[in-house]
Amino acid sequence: MSIYNLKYLLNPKSVVLIGASNRASSIGAVLVQNLLSSGYAGPIMLINPQYEPIDAKQCYPDVASLPTIPELAVIATTPASVLALITELGMRGTKAVIIISAGFDTLDEPYAKAMQKAIIDVAQQYNIRIIGPNCLGILLPQIGLNASFSPIKPAKGKLAFVSQSGAVLISVLDWAASRNIGFSHLVSLGNMADVDFGDMLDYLANDKHTSAIFLYIEDITSARKFMSAARLAARVKPVLVLKAGRYSDDTQTAVSHTGKLVSEDAIYDAVFCRAGILRIFSLEEMFEALETLSIAKPPRGNRMAILTNGRGLGVLTADALIDQGGQLASLSSETIEKLNQVLPPIWSHRNPVDIIGDATGDRYSSAIQILNQDSNIDAILVLNCPTTIASSVNAAYAVVNNVSRNQKTLLLASWVGEQAVNDARAIFIKHKIPFYETPEQAVTAFMSLVNYRHRQKMLMETPQSIPEDFSIDTNKSRTLIEQVLLEDRYWLTDSESKQLLTAYDIPVVMTTVVHTVKQAMNNAALLGVPVVLKIISPDIHLSDVAGVALNLMGPESVREAAEEMLKKIKESQPQAQLMGFSIEPMLESRHAYELFIGMIEDANFGPVIAFGHGGRAVDVINDKAIGLPPMNMHFARDIISRTKVYKLLKGYHGFPSANLDAIAVTLIKVSQLVIDNPEIAELDINPLRVNASGVVTLGARVKIKKTSEVTVNRLAIRPYPKEMEELIPLGDGRTLLLRPILPEDEPALLAGFANLTPEEVRFRFFAPSQVMSHVTAARFTQIDYDREMALVLTSLGVPGKATIYGVVRIIADADNNSAEYAVIVSHEMTGMGLGILLMRRIIDYAKSRGIKEIYGDILAENQTMLRLCKVFGFKVKGDPEDFTIKKVTLNLVD
Repeated sequence: MSIYNLKYLLNPKSVVLIGASNRASSIGAVLVQNLLSSGYAGPIMLINPQYEPIDAKQCYPDVASLPTIPELAVIATTPASVLALITELGMRGTKAVIIISAGFDTLDEPYAKAMQKAIIDVAQQYNIRIIGPNCLGILLPQIGLNASFSPIKPAKGKLAFVSQSGAVLISVLDWAASRNIGFSHLVSLGNMADVDFGDMLDYLANDKHTSAIFLYIEDITSARKFMSAARLAARVKPVLVLKAGRYSDDTQTAVSHTGKLVSEDAIYDAVFCRAGILRIFSLEEMFEALETLSIAKPPRGNRMAILTNGRGLGVLTADALIDQGGQLASLSSETIEKLNQVLPPIWSHRNPVDIIGDATGDRYSSAIQILNQDSNIDAILVLNCPTTIASSVNAAYAVVNNVSRNQKTLLLASWVGEQAVNDARAIFIKHKIPFYETPEQAVTAFMSLVNYRHRQKMLMETPQSIPEDFSIDTNKSRTLIEQVLLEDRYWLTDSESKQLLTAYDIPVVMTTVVHTVKQAMNNAALLGVPVVLKIISPDIHLSDVAGVALNLMGPESVREAAEEMLKKIKESQPQAQLMGFSIEPMLESRHAYELFIGMIEDANFGPVIAFGHGGRAVDVINDKAIGLPPMNMHFARDIISRTKVYKLLKGYHGFPSANLDAIAVTLIKVSQLVIDNPEIAELDINPLRVNASGVVTLGARVKIKKTSEVTVNRLAIRPYPKEMEELIPLGDGRTLLLRPILPEDEPALLAGFANLTPEEVRFRFFAPSQVMSHVTAARFTQIDYDREMALVLTSLGVPGKATIYGVVRIIADADNNSAEYAVIVSHEMTGMGLGILLMRRIIDYAKSRGIKEIYGDILAENQTMLRLCKVFGFKVKGDPEDFTIKKVTLNLVD
């Protein structure tokens, strides 16, 4: 449902409380007090048949007797009564409900789930949105509504906090109140029977009163919706998440290397990274980020100047900064010269800037002004340790007086101590200056903002085109998987796994399957080189029974190794099914690295891909990074760079670097293999040997399952819809390709924009600009196929290098009811019917996605586009606020 009817939850015009009470300390009584004292301007109605007035406020016996239809209902009654109340509210016309009622979790689990499902089923019949059950409620300071049993009234602000835990929400609220930090929304989601994190992110992303979003998450219920909403929200404002439950024993029973290495928490890490939201790991870290984002914007970079009246304090802070990946700003010679003129001769003459223990407020002020002018500095952290020589209060005022609205350099403060600095801290609270009890906390807050900005920049980078063209044989992969399933097997052998990889053009070592020891000996003799021998069994993990023998020289060595394997299997796993041996040449390992690539399917987020240091000790080394399919070169290179082995792969001490592009392409191929074949449940490529020339798979293991699931539905991110590609023959003999846009198309899009005439630019963008920024181009090309689509007409060629002649796009609202469209065709291709073609295809696509209406704005003088709209039956109306614009709409339902 997403944001459908959320306005009645988060901006209601009237409220009713069901379960109102005057019994002291009861939830019903606290809710009454909070509602009536919060300053909410709309009607507040109370329901409880046992009372007449409560606090001089009339109390109604039931929903039917209410004088007006409440937009929002707050229910604080027994779980057994909730279903009937939802029905009554739905019949009356209420569109939003908060179920405070707890107790659902204490009921018999099947009964509780059935009751909760029945409540949601009825709510959906009446288009009612529900928060809860088992929640604290919501607090909306912007409209003065406290529909919760929180004992604390929040200040108005621009931070939103959404929490699964009411206890965490109250703790954050209490801490923020002591620092005068305000909020736009505080929402306790409880059991998330309906409204969840995805819904809230969609709503808050477009809320003008919210500048940053904080989440406390215990679990995510709808992975695809969360990913889509998080990716959108994180592009427009900072989103930070505190995820609880980092440790579990979910990997203990895993069979594959990937299953053992990839924990649930590691998957959440990968999800947050791909979405562009920043993960924090403690309430303390959350408090620090709240402190900073309530006042400041993310800094330009990670270069910090430390201004202190104590050398030791400055050095400790510098250590903390470098430990967390920050950089001590290099002071320019001009800055040092200016500081020389206002500071004592014995000042540090470097960063940290130690202005000596007797530093007055004036000295602090002069130093801040000078540092603020240095373009090498992204943030200034001002430190003060109390002394009897100089006033900490005066130093605090020096910071306050040097903060301006247009200040580009982030200014942070940490007055270290307790009683001696209380007055200074009060000054910072009053004047809304980010302050921290310790320098380390200040550094952590600063680096959180730096990491957020870095992540956003990384996600907006243009991926390079895939450096090699590879072919995929889907028939080969489908035939192999179906044959193994027909045999009622679920583990592919090493040889079968390699065959599957070759269907996706993943290099593998030449492997021969034999059934007897004698055949293995003969094959080794034919190869005439050192060989590798492996046992073949669907029931055995090779490393568990020494099922791999390396560097065997000649038939006799092969015989001894094979007999030893059979002996060990007979002793340890006598019931194991033996299918023979595989034999392959032993590849030279000089100047080569052993890596692993794996895949496992998560119950929430679907397939995830792991990469890291490989070999026999892969589980012990535990060096891995995780990503989500689909992948491109950018995401593949990012995964590689997040491992420890990456430093080795870049080369060291004369050791040549590995072919990083070949590794990245292999990750992309594995990603596509997983996307195309939903039967794949687990996959190990180990080792993947890589050197400067390329990669080759030495060992592989794949587990499959029977499934009827549509491939695209199991992925957390909708992949590129290749099925929409279409060759378009032109009358002049040329052929164009119509396809969805890709991130790799950014260079071609920029080139196409530069080729537009000024009039074409003005008609499309309502402005005469001849320059498209990288940020704009990235947003146009890096789209979420779940909520928007852009089709491009290109020449035949590699994305990014092929010429783009036309683009049509739609962007659907979060409810998928309506979508805004835009279309442009280059003047070089006019008169060929391409505009009609693009419009027809995007309309067909919108209908296939269930979108009910598409709309757009067109300049009144753009007669060509208006005629095109009339061809397709758009309704055309003037814009009442701007006579130069025509508004066009097309109903797709009739």
